[in-house]
Amino acid sequence: AYLYDGNLLIDNNLIENKIRPVALGRKNYLFAGSHKAAQRAAAIYSFFAICKKHEVNPYEWLKYTLENIMTIKYKDIKNLYPQNYKKLQLSK
Repeated sequence: AYLYDGNLLIDNNLIENKIRPVALGRKNYLFAGSHKAAQRAAAIYSFFAICKKHEVNPYEWLKYTLENIMTIKYKDIKNLYPQNYKKLQLSK
């Protein structure tokens, strides 16, 4: 596409920088211990990526979630999702 339109960027540093943590950790992910452990690690990485996307401190979110997960009703579990954490904190 770059050959036909000089207005396009020739590199994709933005994307490369976003996926660098995944590429750097790839070798470590092979040694999760078991398939189940790898699935749990992937879930945590996903939650932390959502925190980053929504500008939520992962430590604060995880602490709040673990402190409140046993007292929240099942129908309200979405309130503990990282994307809803900021709204919940602002409403307090």
